Amino acid sequence: MRRDWLGDERMKEACGLFGIDAPGEEVANLTYFGLYALQHRGQESAGIATGDGRSLRMHKDVGLVAQAFDQLALDRLTGHLALGHTRYSTTGSNRVENAQPMIVEHPELGSIAIAHNGNLTNAESLRRDLEQQGIRFKTSSDTEVIAELLAHTSGFDILAVMRRALPRLQGAYCLLLLTRDCLVGVRDPLGIRPLSLGRLGETGHIITSETCALDTVGAEFVREVEPGEAVLLGHGIPVAEQLLPSVRKATCMFEFIYFARPDSRLQGQSLYEARRNMGRELAREAPADGDIVISLPDSGTPAAVGFAEASGIPFSEGLIKSRYITRTFIQPNERLRNVGIKLKFNPLREILQGKRVVLVDDSIVRGTTSRKIVEELRRAGTREIHMRVSSPPIQWPCFMGIDIASRSELIASGRSVEDVERLIGADSLKYLSKAGLLRAVKNATGFCMACFDGDYPVPVPVQLEMDKLALEPVAR
Repeated sequence: MRRDWLGDERMKEACGLFGIDAPGEEVANLTYFGLYALQHRGQESAGIATGDGRSLRMHKDVGLVAQAFDQLALDRLTGHLALGHTRYSTTGSNRVENAQPMIVEHPELGSIAIAHNGNLTNAESLRRDLEQQGIRFKTSSDTEVIAELLAHTSGFDILAVMRRALPRLQGAYCLLLLTRDCLVGVRDPLGIRPLSLGRLGETGHIITSETCALDTVGAEFVREVEPGEAVLLGHGIPVAEQLLPSVRKATCMFEFIYFARPDSRLQGQSLYEARRNMGRELAREAPADGDIVISLPDSGTPAAVGFAEASGIPFSEGLIKSRYITRTFIQPNERLRNVGIKLKFNPLREILQGKRVVLVDDSIVRGTTSRKIVEELRRAGTREIHMRVSSPPIQWPCFMGIDIASRSELIASGRSVEDVERLIGADSLKYLSKAGLLRAVKNATGFCMACFDGDYPVPVPVQLEMDKLALEPVAR
């Protein structure tokens, strides 16, 4: 998978989902705007499928939502049911064949469109089982594995098919399934990725990854879809069924720290307030002598505001971020990497000159961006740089949909905080503790924090574990 060298420091999440049942509404247009709100969850491809009670229609393409659709494409997507998807590829390359939704044919139900957020840990074994049944795959995506499993599972309604097929899935998955006359959303039994139900007007309903998408289209939040629960739309009042038992909840903590938009809500909490609380806890645990607090925009800003509030050190903008930098096809060398950082983040010299700066960010993954930012702040005349991170050190890879390939990519893996401090060039470096992180989210329970402690909520296949846990010798 080709990496984005202008933004390689950030972990990338799998996908965004938006599904709607709204008779009389232009559901394709509403889905388009919903996907716009979820663009942060995936920028590689986008697609929409619609159903009118008789047949399905679909359009998808690589690129951002605005690149994948025009009004003509949306006008062709008629019906009262729709599902949409924005993709970041964690399994399967960025080709239009891997874009979602995907459509398969079921012998009893006809066409089924499927969109997936997450990552299966047993995708390879399922693929082998299906191939032994004579099924030939067209893509390298684990979503097609799920689609073919559903297509080859008998049942006279979609919930019956799901009851038989879904227990075979392991890992993280939120799914939207669209038949010609109904839409179903389901969340895996651990609830690793978010999924919410909303109401639009008197008769419309929406299932989507984040509540910010409900706000965008003028819908009202109803509740979160529970782990292991399926919610069916298309026949008036939503029908909910607990399809799979949920014995442990393991919501990805990085949804709170970084992935979800700050104007979304999760587990009854404002994510902006949760992130501001992380900054407050960080100021209490790891105070710093500074003249100003700045953030690495935009994701570090809520925590930086909280740090400033709790410490009494004024918050200021110190780095200006270009909102128009995404990917480049220029092959990077060291000089071009430095240009890339300046394209994305430009320091305000008048603010920084001679100052002791507290730089707050939400996480450090590979450390490349942190090191370059520290260098840029030095060149801008900053006297001292005290970096504060509103999450614990990331030391373990993710098997549930985050693109960290191995421990060798993680700067904190196998290194002390002091080692990382020297590598990024800061005058001091401190992280928020796990206890402080839990206090910031109001001591809510049921999180996956495996990237911090290696305690994975699902069994990991041996080969996948060997590939990802490989740790190269620490360079000194």
